[in-house]
Amino acid sequence: MRSNEVAWPTRRAAKWSEPTDREAEVAARVGELHDIDFPAMAMVSNVYRVANAVRARVEREVLGADALSWTGFTALFVLWVWGPQETRHLAEECGVTKGTLTGVVDRLEARGLVCRVPSSTDGRSTVVRLSKAGDAEFKRVFPAHVAYLKRVFGKLKAGELAELGARLERL
Repeated sequence: MRSNEVAWPTRRAAKWSEPTDREAEVAARVGELHDIDFPAMAMVSNVYRVANAVRARVEREVLGADALSWTGFTALFVLWVWGPQETRHLAEECGVTKGTLTGVVDRLEARGLVCRVPSSTDGRSTVVRLSKAGDAEFKRVFPAHVAYLKRVFGKLKAGELAELGARLERL
């Protein structure tokens, strides 16, 4: 290996079976750095892993049959709960950029689930509204979404789930 090349770990993360193996590899790799908070790194990694796994499974097992993405479902949820939204607010609530939201709303609009209308207060803005078909679709899909989340998080006791939620909210 040349002196300017980076030495990468030889094992792939998918083959690591014990968290201590992963932690040892990370510690060896970043050992020359200072102020590394390994518990915080592990927490971020676990939150990210669980969130992505839940999202992927919800898309596949709950939303897939209805050709809804997680973001499309989230947009329907936001519109169902809070009513019509300017696109910038809807994007923010969905956790995506306005550019990403444009494609999501295009697909929802093509299916007749939402409609776009000019803002009555800002001529530069567009408001997205849930259609009657979108309201019906959301009400049909939402119970399956809730049931899936109950199955996933039912592995935790009610107190554990509440405690985890409260701790994550503090962040």
